[in-house]
Amino acid sequence: MRPMLNLALVLLGAGGFATAAQAAAPGCSWQAAWASSQMAPATADALPADGMAGATLREIVRPTLGGKTLRVRFSNAFGRQPLVILGAGVARSADNRSDRIVAASRRTLTFPGMNGITIPAGGDWLSDPVSLDVAAFDDLAVSLRVNGDAASQTSHPGSRATSYVLAGDRITAESLPGAAKIDHWYMLSGVEVQRCAAPNGVVALGDSITDGHGATANGNDRWPDVLARRLAGKAAVLNEGIGGNRVLLDGLGPNAVSRLDRDVLALPGVRSIILLEGINDLGNFTRLEAKTIEQRRAFVAELTAGYAQIVERAHARGIKVYGATLMPYMGSDFYHPDAGSEADRQAINAWIRAPGHFDGVVDFDKVTRDVSDPSRLAAAFDCGDHLHPNSAGYKAMGEAVPLELLR
Repeated sequence: MRPMLNLALVLLGAGGFATAAQAAAPGCSWQAAWASSQMAPATADALPADGMAGATLREIVRPTLGGKTLRVRFSNAFGRQPLVILGAGVARSADNRSDRIVAASRRTLTFPGMNGITIPAGGDWLSDPVSLDVAAFDDLAVSLRVNGDAASQTSHPGSRATSYVLAGDRITAESLPGAAKIDHWYMLSGVEVQRCAAPNGVVALGDSITDGHGATANGNDRWPDVLARRLAGKAAVLNEGIGGNRVLLDGLGPNAVSRLDRDVLALPGVRSIILLEGINDLGNFTRLEAKTIEQRRAFVAELTAGYAQIVERAHARGIKVYGATLMPYMGSDFYHPDAGSEADRQAINAWIRAPGHFDGVVDFDKVTRDVSDPSRLAAAFDCGDHLHPNSAGYKAMGEAVPLELLR
């Protein structure tokens, strides 16, 4: 049955709805406070089709920007058919490692004025604004019920945060005893806050090293998390990393060039990008067969042209782009790079460091390499696969970003 119009939308009260005036306050603007890159989940990462229908899904996110009014962005970007949201709500999380919420903070989300909405295939949908005073780093629990099957699912598999699924309508429940635990996000791409300060959002655009492979589940200790805490709520840091992502070719998730519009340029309040991508392009290039010197030169030229394309398109929107150097990966069991691959990495990093290509450089290579063998990650920063940092490595990376670039 089609959701009924909620005529109380324009009233403030127990429901916490924001008025139209609040949604368009003079001198204020909507700014992204949390974001997540979307992709079609692999079969192993998808919610069971029979588990989606009418069940409650509760997802925990941590905005890095505060505000008194917020709205939530739901996504059917990779759905092949319309996605029906039956109901949704938001509340403060009582503990980001559990399904519990703070009851007094519960707010119903509407679309526009209705308790649910049908999101077209390929689309995103913003909820109506709600009044909820949220500080930077306050964990939020977003709960929703949907109808659909696996063909409707859009997700972010590498959440490093636990979500909870329980049968029935439990959107307003303070806890979800017996809920299934899944370390993925689904159909949830952003939280925006209204803020009366100049926007200064930072997007971390990258692969699994940005997404946080090797970080602590529910620990919020990826390098963008570390950077966000250094900025102390004065600027949002939006993690748009996808594990296995590449600049030029699709792998796990769409390539960086193709997802730039949706994952970066469409976000309100973004003023800069830190781009850390290319190691998967490089690793896959020679993983299965050796390449000639001419092929390798052409590859480096194509990859750096991809970087230049991202810079050009971002500059057209007034967004600065800071290039992050590719980190060492010699010894990687998956890519087994050789001397030629290392030479290509050095050539790519030389291009990144060269003046005029980026608006500035974040030298993660210098920060994380082994001083006795610069082709390898420092042992203290290696999660064990010689490709991804551990928590100490992510801390060093987050602390190495020059804050003057972002102010």
